[in-house]
Amino acid sequence: MKKLFFLLLFFQAQIACSQLYTVLDSVQKTPISYATISFGNGNGTFADADGNFRFSKKWYPDIDFLYISALGHKELALATNALPRNILLVQDVAELKEVYITAEKKRKYKIRKLASEVHNDYFRCWLPTVESEVAVFFSKTSEKPTKIASVYLPMKIESSNKNSSKTQSFSTLFKMQFYSNNKGFPGKRLFYDDIIFKVTDKDKTNFELNVSEHKVFMPKEGIFVSIQVLGYAGKDGKLQQTKKYSEIETRKGIVKVPTTFRPLLPFTNKISGFSTFTRRIFFKNRTWQRFDREYSQNNNLIKNNDTNYGMGLKLYLYEEE
Repeated sequence: MKKLFFLLLFFQAQIACSQLYTVLDSVQKTPISYATISFGNGNGTFADADGNFRFSKKWYPDIDFLYISALGHKELALATNALPRNILLVQDVAELKEVYITAEKKRKYKIRKLASEVHNDYFRCWLPTVESEVAVFFSKTSEKPTKIASVYLPMKIESSNKNSSKTQSFSTLFKMQFYSNNKGFPGKRLFYDDIIFKVTDKDKTNFELNVSEHKVFMPKEGIFVSIQVLGYAGKDGKLQQTKKYSEIETRKGIVKVPTTFRPLLPFTNKISGFSTFTRRIFFKNRTWQRFDREYSQNNNLIKNNDTNYGMGLKLYLYEEE
């Protein structure tokens, strides 16, 4: 009975420590899936598929405001000492006007594959965190209408411990988005739905994500394809609400270190040029940076010229009518 009593106290303390909040559309009153919850200091979290997220001043005592944003809605800033249980985001009319529907006609097409670059070297991999988004540019090389059928995503699935014969189990949720080409940098977010997908330790290292049903057609200026980690998924497949960084005490004070997630993303030196960009999504300006020497002089991937994520594509090139 004593053990049961202490367990109940523990769970009650956990519940008291955090409060559940829901992000809703202000007009339709429907949940907004995977809204971005920024703390304004380079850290943050995400709502889950039902628009829910947890926050507590005990978890984040130094956070005074939350900046909540989602595709098609205006960003909202709220003081953390007076958060409403239901958070309403107003639709952004300017963005909604850009919604378009592609009427896909049944036509013959040829398949073209842009091969991905896969390897299993732990020291040549990007460590995914929820604060970073990685985008890769693909140019449009044909005059024919071109649809992205699949995206090939190199993943390091195996354990980094060479002496271990077992693969560490994980189940991680990612989000894929698409951007226009703005003078060689990722530009405006293209108005396709977020593509949420899961990668586990059972998947192949050259992970193929079928996006055909989303009808993503490449603009003549090319397209940027991005992925970012949302966090680990629970047994029910839903996003787990966990603290997304650790606090480490140093001589200079407390340093916040973002939590890294499996799988890792293999970067490569076998792709010419600099087609890979990254940005920290929880900062207000969210500026994209090309992954090159200007990005960092000390990054080991850049030092070894592993400056590109080896993403690949399967394309459908449609015949003209």
